[in-house]
Amino acid sequence: MIFESFPPALILLTAALLAVIARPNARAIILLVAPLITLWAIWSLPEGVLLTTRFLGYPIEPLEVTPVRRMFATVFTIMAFAGALFSFRTAKTAELGAAFAYASGAVGVSFAGDLISLFIWWEMMAIFSTIVIWCGGTEASRRAGIRYAMMHILSGVLLKIGIEGVYVHTGSLDIVAMQALNLNIFALQPIDIDIWLLLAGVLINAAAPPFSAWLPDAYPETSPTGAVFLSAFTTKTAVLALILLFPGQQVLIWVGLYMVFYGIIMALLENDARRILAYSIINQVGFMVTAVGIGTELALNGAALHAFAHIIYKALLLMSAGVVMYRTGLRRCTDLGGLFRTMPVTCICGIIGALAISSFPLTSGYTTKTMISVAAEHEHLVFVWYMLAAASAGVFLHAGIKFPWFVFFQKDSGLRPKDAPWNMAAAMIFFAFLCIALGVYPDPLYAMLPNHAVVPVYKPEKLVFYLQLLLFSGLAFFLLLDYMKRTNTITLDLDWFWRVAIFNAGNWVFDQTTRIRGGMEKAFVGWLKSKEETIEDLSERDGFILRATSATGLGALYVMILLTLYVFVYYLE
Repeated sequence: MIFESFPPALILLTAALLAVIARPNARAIILLVAPLITLWAIWSLPEGVLLTTRFLGYPIEPLEVTPVRRMFATVFTIMAFAGALFSFRTAKTAELGAAFAYASGAVGVSFAGDLISLFIWWEMMAIFSTIVIWCGGTEASRRAGIRYAMMHILSGVLLKIGIEGVYVHTGSLDIVAMQALNLNIFALQPIDIDIWLLLAGVLINAAAPPFSAWLPDAYPETSPTGAVFLSAFTTKTAVLALILLFPGQQVLIWVGLYMVFYGIIMALLENDARRILAYSIINQVGFMVTAVGIGTELALNGAALHAFAHIIYKALLLMSAGVVMYRTGLRRCTDLGGLFRTMPVTCICGIIGALAISSFPLTSGYTTKTMISVAAEHEHLVFVWYMLAAASAGVFLHAGIKFPWFVFFQKDSGLRPKDAPWNMAAAMIFFAFLCIALGVYPDPLYAMLPNHAVVPVYKPEKLVFYLQLLLFSGLAFFLLLDYMKRTNTITLDLDWFWRVAIFNAGNWVFDQTTRIRGGMEKAFVGWLKSKEETIEDLSERDGFILRATSATGLGALYVMILLTLYVFVYYLE
């Protein structure tokens, strides 16, 4: 067949290039048809390593197909289609082109069979996602894009050093599960350092601590359409990399649990609707990272399933928030309310997304997140199971109730905006349908899993447990409603340290250094002038041929000092 050894990512990349130069009507057709062709290509590929070549003398495998790779590539492509449908009438041409190049990078990472191919597509995602942020068109988006780029440059540097070290010490670039992480810092071997650097590079893209803040800093500053694309690719390609490279590394359990509760707490404190959803991304990725840390077949299935479902319901929530921002120009919960009157489609779709992220029965989130909890239960990880159960209640508080309540209900803000344009409504309805369909009938998802370890999730005891958990957390929300109401404030995150504290400290050090250097230069120039006067007196008195202009004498003295320092350093070596 025509696509048996053709990388599907190149189809989306070609569409990105054509979208930039095409007329508006042709652009819409390109952006909607290209993902469908890419899906056909993805499912036309047989399993195995399908393409090998050499890059800079290294053997690489740009196209390797396995069930979990195909699963992630599939949902990334579905996201590209729905994102294009949602945004093609309002987004900038540059944003659409960059978003599709960004999506092609995610599909490329999915099928990368070696570390070099993964790194190339990884960096391509970083470049074009930064452009998507800058297309927000505001000073805030420009600054957020710069900070975002800095974080992902750091991720890329760590990843590249780790890849080079792994190749030097193993002679292989294959993407395989790494050996167990050595937690004893006093007994680290070179290969241990390489693996830790590789893991650190991946975890930064997963928005893991202490660098989680780049995500809520950048995503809310994009356009109403840009955030939809950004929610899908970067963190989920990191989850795929963790599944392929670090399954069963127990440190990931604790990293994931930190992310779960960090996302909940910060979202509950937040007033900005899109920042609530941004923190919620970190929370949900935490569930996936925890599952990868558990590392059993059932847990890895749960991580892959939850990533698939999360891309859909999170994009749906951000579409809903994006429509509100598009129609009203407002983002803060304190400025919104009562929008259900004139935005019923946006409201209903937002509620469906909120139920799905809360793992409400008969939604996709229930069929995926439940599998992670069962995996912890099977491994007798009692503390982890209780933490995940508590986190599920917390998710319902901040994303399941808080977001739709304060945006669409609570007080009447007096706003009467129109509902979503037809294309935005169509994209939301499509994803709302998938949220319910994959919850009622999850078998198509199960068929894509990398192994056959699944459990029935619709057992009576599980249904009763989750319904009780969600209903009582909902009751707690309304009993504590006065505490849940936000004021017109902002929240500080760990990024304050490098955006403000370290920046101000650096400025203080620079000022002090400049002051000291100025004093030293003043003293040195005074000393040089006194020496020049001495030389001129000697030359006039004794007839030496040392007379020269002040500039020449000063330059000669500088050269002499530099040569002396060079000789001194040379002999020290």
